[in-house]
Amino acid sequence: MKKSVLKWEMLGIVFVSLLGAFLHFAFELSGEMKLVGTIAAVNESVWEHLKIAFWPALIYAVFEYPFLKGWTGNYLIAKATGICLMPITIAVFFYSYTTAIGHHVLPIDIIIFVVAITIGQFVSYSILVTKQVPRWLNMLGLAALVALAGAFVLFTFIPPQLPIFRDSITGTYGIR
Repeated sequence: MKKSVLKWEMLGIVFVSLLGAFLHFAFELSGEMKLVGTIAAVNESVWEHLKIAFWPALIYAVFEYPFLKGWTGNYLIAKATGICLMPITIAVFFYSYTTAIGHHVLPIDIIIFVVAITIGQFVSYSILVTKQVPRWLNMLGLAALVALAGAFVLFTFIPPQLPIFRDSITGTYGIR
């Protein structure tokens, strides 16, 4: 069982990384369709780059669920923890290294993206293969995913005027 779950989580690293890379450009490729902008990066802000890890990971979790549901009772909390950890890891690593050197470096940004996804998937795996957790933790996980999804959609259209939401190229906020 553990080997099968590990294979699914490792496949998730590849899926989330590739779909996330595509979502970096999908809004522009779509002709700036607002519906696409709900899940794709609409500008070069840090916030929009967090979305391109979150949505592919959530999509993968929904796809993966029918295959793993019989093996674990911890699915929602495992996926929520892993998925929520991805944007947190990206933000912490990005702000840490850019504060240290004074600017961003694209190859480092890409490495951080893949590392964050890998961390999230392995944390998810660790929780998936542990003993059964209380039901309320799974409900908490579901609530966290719904809240974060809502925040990503809302702040695409109505972003707070904070640095994390500011497009580093144009200085604008949210969808143009």
